Amino acid sequence: MGLLFLGPSLLSSFEALPLPEKLAFAANLLLILLLFLASTSRVFYRVLSRVIPFKDGDGNLVQARDDSGGAVRDPVIVIVGCWFKVAISCTLYLLFLQMIVLGYETQRIFRFGYEDYSVFYLPCVEAIAWLAVIFSALRSRFKVSMKFPFLARLWWPVSFCLCLYIGYVDTRGFFDKCAHLNSHVVANYAAAPALTFLSIASIRGISGIEVFRRNSDLHEPLLAEEEEAGCLKVTPYSEAGFFSLATLSWLNPLLSIGAKRPLELRDVPLLAHKDRSKTSYKVLNSNWERLKAENPSKQPSLALAILHSFWKEATVNAIFAGLNTLVSYVGPYMIRYFVDYLSGDVAFPHEGYVLASVFFVAKLLETVTTRQWYLGVDILGMHVRSALTALVYRKGLRLSSTARQSHTIGEIVNYMAVDVQRVGDYSWYLHDIWMLPLQIVLALAILYKNVGIASVATLVATIVSIAITIPLAKMQEEYQDNLMAAKDDRMRTTSECLRNMRILKLQAWEDRYRLKLEEMRNVEFSWLRKALYSQAFITFIFWGSPIFVSVVTFATCILLGGQLTAGGVLSALATFRILQEPLRNFPDLVSMIAQTKVSVDRIAGFLQEEELQFDATIVIPSGLGSTAIEIRDGEFCWDPSSSQPTLSSIQLVVEKGKRVAVCGVVGSGKSSFLSCILGEIPKLSGEVKISGSAAYVSQSAWIQSGNIEENILFGSPMEKQRYKNVINACSLKRDLELFSHGDQTIIGDRGINLSGGQKQRVQLARALYQDADIYLLDDPFSAVDAHTGSDLFKDYILTALASKTVVFVTHQVEFLPAADLILVLKEGRIIQAGKYDDLLKAGTDFNALVSAHHEAIEAMDIPECMLEDVSMLGRRSASSVSNADGMGTEALVKESPSERNVIKEKKKSKRSRKKQLVQEEERERGKISLKVYLSYMAAAYKGALIPLIILSQTTFQVLQIASNWWMAWANPQTHGDKPKMTSTFLLVVYMALAFGSSWFVFFRAVLVATFGLAAAQKLFMKMLRTIFRAPMSFYDSTPTGRILNRVSIDQSVVDLDIPFRLGGFASTTIQLLGIVGVMSKVTWQVLLLLIPMTIICLWMQKYYMASSRELVRIVSIQKSPIINIFGESIAGASTIRGFGQEKRFIKRNLYLLDCFSRPFFCSLAAIEWLCLRMELLSTFVFAFCMTLLVSFPHGSIDPSMAGLAVTYGLNLNARLSRWILSFCKLENKIISIERIHQYCQIPSEAPTIIDNSRPPPSWPVNGKIELLDLQVRYKESLPIVLHGVTCVFPGGKKIGIVGRTGSGKSTLIQALFRLVEPVHGKIVIDDIDISTIGLHDLRSRLGIIPQDPTLFEGTIRGNLDPLEEHSDYEIWQALDKCQLGEVIRLKEQKLDSPVLENGENWSVGQRQLVSLGRALLKQARILVLDEATASVDTATDNLIQRIIRCEFKDCTVCTIAHRIPTVIDSDLVLVLSDGKVAEFDSPHRLLEDKTSMFMKLVSEYSIRSSSIPDA
Repeated sequence: MGLLFLGPSLLSSFEALPLPEKLAFAANLLLILLLFLASTSRVFYRVLSRVIPFKDGDGNLVQARDDSGGAVRDPVIVIVGCWFKVAISCTLYLLFLQMIVLGYETQRIFRFGYEDYSVFYLPCVEAIAWLAVIFSALRSRFKVSMKFPFLARLWWPVSFCLCLYIGYVDTRGFFDKCAHLNSHVVANYAAAPALTFLSIASIRGISGIEVFRRNSDLHEPLLAEEEEAGCLKVTPYSEAGFFSLATLSWLNPLLSIGAKRPLELRDVPLLAHKDRSKTSYKVLNSNWERLKAENPSKQPSLALAILHSFWKEATVNAIFAGLNTLVSYVGPYMIRYFVDYLSGDVAFPHEGYVLASVFFVAKLLETVTTRQWYLGVDILGMHVRSALTALVYRKGLRLSSTARQSHTIGEIVNYMAVDVQRVGDYSWYLHDIWMLPLQIVLALAILYKNVGIASVATLVATIVSIAITIPLAKMQEEYQDNLMAAKDDRMRTTSECLRNMRILKLQAWEDRYRLKLEEMRNVEFSWLRKALYSQAFITFIFWGSPIFVSVVTFATCILLGGQLTAGGVLSALATFRILQEPLRNFPDLVSMIAQTKVSVDRIAGFLQEEELQFDATIVIPSGLGSTAIEIRDGEFCWDPSSSQPTLSSIQLVVEKGKRVAVCGVVGSGKSSFLSCILGEIPKLSGEVKISGSAAYVSQSAWIQSGNIEENILFGSPMEKQRYKNVINACSLKRDLELFSHGDQTIIGDRGINLSGGQKQRVQLARALYQDADIYLLDDPFSAVDAHTGSDLFKDYILTALASKTVVFVTHQVEFLPAADLILVLKEGRIIQAGKYDDLLKAGTDFNALVSAHHEAIEAMDIPECMLEDVSMLGRRSASSVSNADGMGTEALVKESPSERNVIKEKKKSKRSRKKQLVQEEERERGKISLKVYLSYMAAAYKGALIPLIILSQTTFQVLQIASNWWMAWANPQTHGDKPKMTSTFLLVVYMALAFGSSWFVFFRAVLVATFGLAAAQKLFMKMLRTIFRAPMSFYDSTPTGRILNRVSIDQSVVDLDIPFRLGGFASTTIQLLGIVGVMSKVTWQVLLLLIPMTIICLWMQKYYMASSRELVRIVSIQKSPIINIFGESIAGASTIRGFGQEKRFIKRNLYLLDCFSRPFFCSLAAIEWLCLRMELLSTFVFAFCMTLLVSFPHGSIDPSMAGLAVTYGLNLNARLSRWILSFCKLENKIISIERIHQYCQIPSEAPTIIDNSRPPPSWPVNGKIELLDLQVRYKESLPIVLHGVTCVFPGGKKIGIVGRTGSGKSTLIQALFRLVEPVHGKIVIDDIDISTIGLHDLRSRLGIIPQDPTLFEGTIRGNLDPLEEHSDYEIWQALDKCQLGEVIRLKEQKLDSPVLENGENWSVGQRQLVSLGRALLKQARILVLDEATASVDTATDNLIQRIIRCEFKDCTVCTIAHRIPTVIDSDLVLVLSDGKVAEFDSPHRLLEDKTSMFMKLVSEYSIRSSSIPDA
C-alpha cells in the first residue's frame, strides 16, 4: 500500500484533486501531526518527571508530583453536562460519515474496476483526524478538565470554514452545470449541522464537565475572610490561554450564572495574587519609602513612586495603544486607492478584493487591540487605587495628634473616596500624552500625500487648537481646587452631623444644621456650575477644532493651486475624523492632568504629615526586670507650639503587678497621663519605658461595627473557656441573655444599640481577652451603676487583673483604698503620690476629693442600723446568687453533649427568626426601573430640556454629513476632471455647514450642563432633607458609611457624570443612525445584514446587562464597608494603637479592598467582553459592505459616494460599541440615582410643626409629666423595652430615675423626646398629649444634658448657642455657673476658642460641663439629666447638683444617675427593672422599706463607700 501511495499514478491523481479538497487534505494532515506532537511531548514529560529526581533547597530528594497535582486530593463528584455529550456525539457522527464514504467508494472500485485512488485521500485523512480528535476530547473527561483541548477547539471552527467553502464551490458548480453529485458532496452537506454545533462549542470553550468537592473542609482558604465571602475560586483570567484572553471568553462562566439569576458576591471569583491589593500596596509602599529615604530634605514625588511601581503594566499597555493607533490609520490611508479603483483606475488584478481584505484585517486588529488596551488601563487604575487607598489608611492610623487636628475624619475619607479615585482614573489618559504627537505625525503624513504642502497649515492649525487649551486648563484647575475644598467642608460637616444626629434631634437643632449644610452645598454648587459651563465651552472649542483644521487645510491647498480630488478629500476627512478623537479628548486630558495633579498633591501632602513619635514609648520585653512602667523627666504637650505643656515634671516608676489609681479634678490631665504612657501625646523631653504588651480602655467608648463577639475577641482566636471567664468578669452574662441574638447581636454604628454601661463593659471585655501585661483604664466605671461598678471592680481589677499591672483613672473615691499607688494630678503635674492612708495624712488636694465624696454620702442621711440590716441582706443575696450560679454551672457540666447541642440549635433557630438591628445594605435586583430614569429626567425643568438636547445633536449630525457629502460630491473624481464649481463657493458652503454644526454642539453642551446642574441640586436637597427628617431608628440601624457613600460618591456621580453620560448616549445614537443612513444610501443590501446584527446586538446587550447591573450594585455596596472602616479606624486609632493592632486593621482594609475589587474587575471585563463582540459584528458588516462595493461593475455606483460610505463605515465598529457601551455605562451610573432615590423614600418621623395643634408659647408652665401605660420598642423587629410604664411626675419636682444597666432608663427619656414613638400608651405634659404636637415644638421646650457629651467643630460660642439666640453676657454667665468661665478666659480667643472635631481638644469632663452650659442657656421648664455627671469628679458633681438645684428650682428635673448621692435628695425616685416600674415613691419611704429595690441600690453604694476612712 505504501508503494502505491508513492507511485507516480497516485501523485498525479493527487495533483488532479480540486483546490478545496487539497486544502482540506493539508489541514487534516497538519492536525494529525500536531496531535501526534502533543501526545509525544506529554509522554516525554511524564517519563522525564518520573526518572529525574528533584531536590529541594536543602538538597533532599523530592518526589515528583503526578498530573493530578499531588498525592492526596479531596474526593470529587464529576458531573458530565449535555454540551460534552452532544460534542462527542457530533464527532462520532463525523467519523461515521467518513467511514461510510470510504465503504461506498471501496465497493464502487470493486464493482466498476477503475483505479482512481484520489477518492480515498480526503475521507481517509479525515477519518484518522476525527478519530484523534475524539480521543483528545475524551481525555478532557478522564482528566476532569472544564475545557476541551485547545487543538480540538481550534480544529472545529477550521473544519466548519472548510465545509462552508467546499459547499460554496460545489453549489456554484451545480448552478454552472460543471459539477455532479458524488459521495464527497453529500458527506460535506451532511457534516454541516454537526460542525456548526462544534464551532459554537469551541467558541464557548467550556466542556460541560463540572467538578464538586465532597470535603471542602480540607480545602485551605486563602484568607479567613475569603471563606466568609463563600467563594474560593480564583478568577480564570489568571490562567487563561491566548485565545481566551484575546476573546475575553474566560468571563463566560460568570456571565452565564448572571443570565440565570441575580449575581451575589459569592459568585464572583477571587482576584489573582498579582491583582490583589496587598501586592500593589507592597510595591508602592516600598517605592514611596525609598524615595523618601533617598533625599529626606526634599519632598518626594508620589507620581514618580506610582510610575516606578506600575511601569511594567503601563509599558505592556502602551504596546497595545501604539499598535492600535497605527492600524487605525490604515483605513484613511487606503481610501484614496479605493476611490481610484472604483473610478476605473485598476492597478492589478483582484485589487478590489485585496483592498477589502486589508481594510478588514486592519479593523480586526484595531478591535482586538482596543479591547486589550482598555482592559489594561482599567486594571492599572484598579491597582493604583488599591495601593493608594491602603497607603492613606495606614497613614490615618499613624497620624500624630498635631497632624490629626488638621485632618478631620471627613477629609481623610474624601482623600480615599474622591482623590484616590481620580488618580486611578488617570490611567485612561496616561498614554494620550505621547499618542497625541504620534497621531498628529501619522495624520500629517497621510495629508501630505493627499494635499501636499498644505499639510503644514494643518500642523499650524493643530498647534493653535492645542495652545488655546492652556488658559482653559488653568481655569479648570482653579475651579477643581475650589470644588474639592468646598466638597471637603461639606463632607466634614455632614459626617459630624450624622455622627451626632441624636444630640441634634434632642436639642431641636437639626433644621439649623441642615440649613448650614445647604449653604455649604450652595458654595460647592457655585464652583460646580463654573466647572460644568467652562467644560461646555471647552467642548465647543474642541468639536470646532477638527472643523477649523480641515477648513484651513483645504483653503490652503486651494490657494496654493493644488487640485483636490474626491479620493484625496475623503482620505483627508477620514484622517480628520480620527484626529478629531484625540483633539476632542485633549480638553479632558488637560482637565484630568489638572485634577489629578491636585489630587496627587493632596494625597502626597497627607502622606508627608507628621506621624507619632516611634521613640515616644520604649517597649521592653516583659521578661526583663521587675519594672512595668517608668517615666523619667517627662514633659508632654498636645500642641507643640504652646508655651504651656500639657504634662510636666512627670516622674514615675511602677512595679509589675501593681495597681495605680489616677485622680484629680476635671481638666487636670488624667487622660493625657495615660496617653503619654501609650505614646499618643507628643513628647517634648524625658523617657517613657513599658515592659510587655498593653491594653487600653478609653473614656469615650470606641465600639466597632460588627457583633459583640468580634468586638471582644478583637482579632484574637476564640478560646471558649477564656471567653466565658471574660464575659463573667465584665458582668456581661445577663446583658447577652437579654439580647435577641446573644453575643452575635450586630452592634449599630458606634455602638448605638448598647447603653453607655454596656459599651464600657464591652471595651473592658476586649481589653481583658487580650491578656496583656499592662492595663490602662480611663475612668471605666463612670458609665455603670453602683452595683455593676462594685462587681466590676472586684471581679475585673481585683480578681481577673490581680497579677497584671493596672493604671486606672477614676472619679470614684471608694475604689482608691485598693490601689497600691495613688497619683493626684493638678494642672498637668503629679502633686501627690502614695498610698491612700499616707495621702490622707498629707492633706491638701487629695483630702478635698475625699471630703467631697463623704459630703455626698452624709447628704444621703440613712440611719446606720438600717444600713447594717441592708448590708447583711445584700451579702446574703449576693452569696445566694453566687451559689445559684455555681449550681447552674454544675448542672451544665452534668448535661450530655448531645443535650447541649440540641439546646444550642434551638437557641440558634430562635435567634435566626429575629431580625438584627443592623441589616445588610439593601440593593435593588433585576432591571433598573423606568421610573428611575423618568424621575431623573423630570428633576430638571420637568424634562423640557431633553427634546432640545436631542434636536441640537440631530442638527449637528445632519450638518456634519452634509459638509462631508458636499466636499466629496463637488470635487472632481480623479486628477484631470473638471471641478463642478468654483473653489471659493466650494469652501464657503463647506465652512457654513461645518462651523454651523459646531455651534449646535455648543448648544447641546450648555443644555446638558444646565440640565445636569438643576437635577443634581434638586436630588441632593431632597435626599438631605429626607435624611435629616428620618427617625432615630434609621440612624441606629444604618452605619454612617452607607449614608456618606450616598452623599459623597453617588452625589459626585450625579454632579459630574450622569448628565454627560445621558448626553453622550443621545449623541452616539444619532451618530450611529447617521453612519447607517450613509452606508445604506450607497449599498442598501447592508440593511439585510444590519437587521439581524441589531437583533444579535440587543440580545447580547441584554445578556451582558443581567450580570453587569448586579456587579455594579455589588460594587456600590462593597464601597460602604471601606468608607466605614476608614471612619471607624481613624476615630478609634488610639485604641487600635494601644492594643498594637495596626497590622490586623491594615490587613482587614486590604481584604475589604479586594472584596470591592473583585466585582469591580469583573464589571470592567464584562464591558470589554460586550464591546469586543459588538465591534467584531460591525467589522463583519463593514467587510460585507466593502465586498459588495468591489463586486459591483465599474460605473454602476458613484465612486465619491461609495468612498463616503467607506469613510463613515470605518467608524461603524467604534460607534456601535460606543453606543452599547454608553448605554451600559449610563445604566451602571444611573444606579447612583437609584441609590439616592432609595434615601429619598425613607419614612419621616412626625412633623416638626403641626399648625392646627401648636402648644401655647409659655408651655409647659408647671412641667407635670404623666406616663400612661407606656410601651416602647426601638423597631418592629425588636422586642418591647418598656412594658406598660405608668406614673406621674408632679410639676416643679426633682425626679430620680435609677435601675440596673439596661433596665430602660435611657429609653424612657428617648420616649419623652419622641426619638422613639410608643407602641401603646401615651405621655402627657401639662395636659397636652405630646404625640399630638410637632416634634420641634416639643423638643425645643425640653432641656437635656445627655449621657455622651458632644461638641461640634467650631467655637465654644457656636457650641453653646448654635441658634444665636443669646448675648455674650448671657453666655459668660452660663459658663461661670458651669465652672468653665475661668478656663475659657485663660484662652486667647475667649468665646471664639476653637473646638476640634468631636471636641477632641477638650476633656470629657469639660465637654459635659459645656452640655450643662447649653441647658443653663435654654432655661427649659423640664430638664433631663441622663448620666450628666458620670465623667466628672465627685466635688464637681456636688457643685453641678447645687447649680441645678439653684438654677432649676422651679423646674421639673428628671435625673438618671448611677451615683446614688446624685438622686438621693430628689423629691421622688422611679426605680426601673427590665422595662417595668419596680418602685415609685419618695426616697425616704423607699428607704424605710428594707426589701425595696432602691434600698438595695443605696446599700450597695454605701457598703462600697463605707470602707473608706474619714478624711
